[in-house]
Amino acid sequence: MFDTIVIATDGSESVSRAIDVALDLAERFDAEVHALYVIDRGEVESSPEGVREDLRKALDERGEEALAEVDAQTDKGVETAVREGRPAAEISAYAREIDADVVATGTRGRHGENRFLIGSVAERVVRTCPVPVLTVRQLNGEDPRRTTI
Repeated sequence: MFDTIVIATDGSESVSRAIDVALDLAERFDAEVHALYVIDRGEVESSPEGVREDLRKALDERGEEALAEVDAQTDKGVETAVREGRPAAEISAYAREIDADVVATGTRGRHGENRFLIGSVAERVVRTCPVPVLTVRQLNGEDPRRTTI
C-alpha cells in the first residue's frame, strides 16, 4: 500500500509527531522513507541583502540538523534532501519526482502559523500535492512524541 513515504520537515517541534507517525507507517508497510527540508526562498529574499547569505547558510544548517533528527529515529535508513524554493511547491515536486505514495507533515511549522485548521504550508501541500497528504497534529498538553494510530 505504501512503498515510498516522504516526511516534510522544517525542524520544528510541531513536526515531531508527524515524524513518529510516518516512521511507524514505514515500519508497518516496509516502506522506503525520504525526508525533505525546504529552504523558503521567499524568506531569504525578503531579508536585508547584507544578511541573506548568512540566513541561507543558517537555514541550510537547520535543514541538515532536521534531516539528521529524522534519520536518527530509525535504523532502516532515510534518503534525505534539501531544496530551496516555495515549500509547498517543492514538497509536491519532490513527491512527484520520487513517485511517493504519501507525504507526511505537521500542521504548524517553524513560524507557528495558527490557522483555523492547519498551517499555510501544510494547507497548500494538501491542496496541490499529487499524492495523499497525511497531516499530523501535535496534541496540546500531551507529550508531542505520543503517537496514536
